[in-house]
Amino acid sequence: MSSSQIFLVYVIMTNFNFLIQKKIPNSLGRAGVLKTQNGDIETPAFVSVGTKATVKALSPEQVASLGAQVVLANTYHLYLQPGDSVIKKAGGLGKFMNWNGPTMTDSGGFQAFSLGEAFGSSVGKIAKEKNSKIKTETEGKIENKTKASLAKISEDGVTFKSHIDGSEHLFTPEKSIEIQHNIGADIIFAFDECTSPQASYEYQKEAMNRTHRWANRSFVRHKELLKKRKTTEEYCSLFGIVQGGRYEDLRKESALFMAELETKTGGFDGFGIGGSFDKEDMNTVVGWVNKILPEEKPRHLLGIGGPLDLFGAVENGSDLFDCVAPTRIGRNGMLYTNKGKINILNARFKNDHTPIEKNCDCYTCKNYTRSYVTHLFRAKEMFAATLASIHNLYFIINLVKKMRQSIIENQFSEYKKSFFAEYKD
Repeated sequence: MSSSQIFLVYVIMTNFNFLIQKKIPNSLGRAGVLKTQNGDIETPAFVSVGTKATVKALSPEQVASLGAQVVLANTYHLYLQPGDSVIKKAGGLGKFMNWNGPTMTDSGGFQAFSLGEAFGSSVGKIAKEKNSKIKTETEGKIENKTKASLAKISEDGVTFKSHIDGSEHLFTPEKSIEIQHNIGADIIFAFDECTSPQASYEYQKEAMNRTHRWANRSFVRHKELLKKRKTTEEYCSLFGIVQGGRYEDLRKESALFMAELETKTGGFDGFGIGGSFDKEDMNTVVGWVNKILPEEKPRHLLGIGGPLDLFGAVENGSDLFDCVAPTRIGRNGMLYTNKGKINILNARFKNDHTPIEKNCDCYTCKNYTRSYVTHLFRAKEMFAATLASIHNLYFIINLVKKMRQSIIENQFSEYKKSFFAEYKD
C-alpha cells in the first residue's frame, strides 16, 4: 500500500481507539481520528488549555464555537483547588466545567520544572539562543544552578509547596494517577520529570531514568484503578511520556524504553513527548522519537503551540499539541494574523477600523475592529481579554484543522510553503 493511499490502523481498547486515515508522503505526518468515550478527536488537533477547569476569559460554549475538540486541565492546580475529590463528586472534569467533549489532564510533573529549576526565572521549555546546536553526549554540557524553589525531587516523587498557602504536598507516580482518575479525564499522563533546557547531560539522563521508573509505577497503578471501575464505559487512557532533553541518544533511549514496554505489557494507550527543546532543532528531536514509537498509537507534543512550530510537529508525526500561548499572549494584547503577530496596543491601531484579520470568521473579527479592541485594552476592560482570546484560539485551532485537511488532500507541502511565505514569527 503506497503512502498516498488511505492507511487504516486500529488500536482497539474498550472505548479508546486510534485510526490513521492518511499519511504525508515521505514523512512521519498523518491525519487520523482518536476515539474516546466522550467523542472523537480529528487529528492533528490543537488542544485548548483549561488549566483550572476553565479556558481563561472564555465560556465552554465559546471554546466549542471556535472549533475546539478537546480541553486539557492541570492536575496540580485542580488538586490544590478545588480538590480532586470535589471534581469526582461532581461527576468528573467534563461535567464539572460543563464541557461536553473529550478532556485531558497532565501528570503534575511539569511543576517539578516550573516550581523547581524554572522558579523565579525566565527559563522556558524551549531554548531560544541563536546558533545553538543539538547537544550530544560529549558536547555542550551546561551546569545546573541551585536556587530556592517550591519543588524538590526525590526517587519517590516531587514535594511541592503550594503557591496558594505554602502547604507541603508530595506527588508520587501513584498519587498523580489517583488524582487524575478522580478528576476523570478521558486521557491522562504518566508522572514524569520535565527538565530545564539548561540542564546538563548528566542531569537529563538521571531525570530520564527516573521518569522511566515513574512510568512503570504509573502504569501499574493505572491498571489497578481500572479494575475497580464498574463498567468498561468508564475507561480512561494513559499516555507515557518520552524525555531526554535535546540529546539524541537520550531521546532515542527514552522512546525505545516506551516501545519495549509496549511489546512486554501492551503498553500505554498513547505517548507524550515532553521536556525541553532547542527551538532550532525541535522538529529533529520530535522526528527521532516518532520514528521509534509505535506508529499505531497517538502522540501528544506537550506544551508546544507556536504556528511555525506546529507545522514541524505535524510533519514529524505528532497528532496532538497543547499550549497556553494563544490565550496568554492574547490577554496581553498580542494577536495572531496570517502575516505574523501584532501588538494591538500599538498607536497605529487606534483609528484602524478593520478586523484584526481580513476574512477571519471568528466572532471577534466578524463583529469588532482593531480600533475597538485597542480601546478595550487601553481602558483595561475585561472584554479585551475575551475578544483577543477568541481570535487567537480560533486562529491556532483552525490553522491545525487546515493542516489536517491539506494532508487528506495531499496538499500539506504546498500549504506549509504558502503559510511560511507570509507568516513572520
